Amino acid sequence: MERPRTKNENINDHQHSKLEKLILLARNMGVDLSYEADLIQQKIDEYQTPTVWQRVLMNRDILRPRAEDYIKAICEEWIELHGDRCFGDDSAVIGGIGKFNAMPITILGYRKGKSTEDNIKNNFGMSHPEGFRKINRLLLQAAKFHRPVLTLIDTPGAHSGRAAEERGQAWAISQVISTMCTLKVPVISLFTGEGGSGGALALAISDRLLMLSNAMFSIASPEVCASILLKDVGRAEEVVSAMKITSADLYDLGLVSEVIDEPIGGANRDFDLTVLRVRKSLQKHYDELLSRDIEDLMEERYAKLRRIGVYIES
Repeated sequence: MERPRTKNENINDHQHSKLEKLILLARNMGVDLSYEADLIQQKIDEYQTPTVWQRVLMNRDILRPRAEDYIKAICEEWIELHGDRCFGDDSAVIGGIGKFNAMPITILGYRKGKSTEDNIKNNFGMSHPEGFRKINRLLLQAAKFHRPVLTLIDTPGAHSGRAAEERGQAWAISQVISTMCTLKVPVISLFTGEGGSGGALALAISDRLLMLSNAMFSIASPEVCASILLKDVGRAEEVVSAMKITSADLYDLGLVSEVIDEPIGGANRDFDLTVLRVRKSLQKHYDELLSRDIEDLMEERYAKLRRIGVYIES
C-alpha cells in the first residue's frame, strides 16, 4: 500500500505549482527567469529535505520557538513555580501548573533566551543542580495531586561547570530519572529543539515521547562527538549524520512514539500551525493514557526503557 502523503509534501506541491505558473507567465511576456527559477527550486528542495546539519542549525536558531512560547500557546491558564527549597531558583528551568483543554497538568522544561542577554541570564538552557531539584520537587507535587506531566525539551545539556559538580549535578540528574521512572501519573515528553546529554535524558523518561520533525536527541552535541572521536571540533558536520539523532532516525529505532510535522523551514515559519499540530497530538495521547490503569502504564514505561539499545550475551 502506498505511504500516505504528509502535510509538508502537499505544501511543497503547491509551491511547485506556483513556481511553474510564474515561469509560464514570464515566458508569455518574453522574459527568461530560468536561472532565478532554479535558485528558488533549490531553496524549496533545501527546506523540504534539510540535511542533518541544517536541522542542527535550525534548532539553534534564535527565532525558534522556546518552551515559554509553547506553554503560552497551549495553556488557557499558567502559574510558574520557583525554587528547589534547598539552594535557590534556576532560571534555566521553567516549571509550573497549566490548564490544557481545561485539564490541570504540570509542565517542566528548559528556558532558552531570544537574545544574547537572555541566553546568558538563562545559561543557554543548561540547568544547574538546583534546576533538577526544582524539577524533582514539581514531579513529586504532580504525583501527589494526580496531575499528568508534560516535559518540553530543548537544551544543549546539563551545565558541566565546577560549581555544578560541587553541588551534586550527577546526583540531581539521577534523582529526576529515578522519580520519572516511578511516577504514578501519565507523562508525555516533547522534544521541541535540540536535546543533549543528561539534561535531555532527565526529562525524556515518559509514557509517550514526541518529537517535532526537526528536533534532535543525542548523547552529546556534534561538536563534542567530533572532538572526542576525530580530535577536531571543526569536523562536527562530518560526524553528525552518523550519530542517528534526528526524529526520523529515533522513530525508526523505536524510541519515539510520534513525529509531529513542522512547517517547511521550521516551527518559527508558522508557529500557529505548529501549535495546532502539537495540541492535537497531546490531546490524542493524553486521552489514551488517562484511560489506562496507572500500574499498567508504569510496567510499559519500564519495559520501553529496557528495550533501548542492542547487546549480545556471551
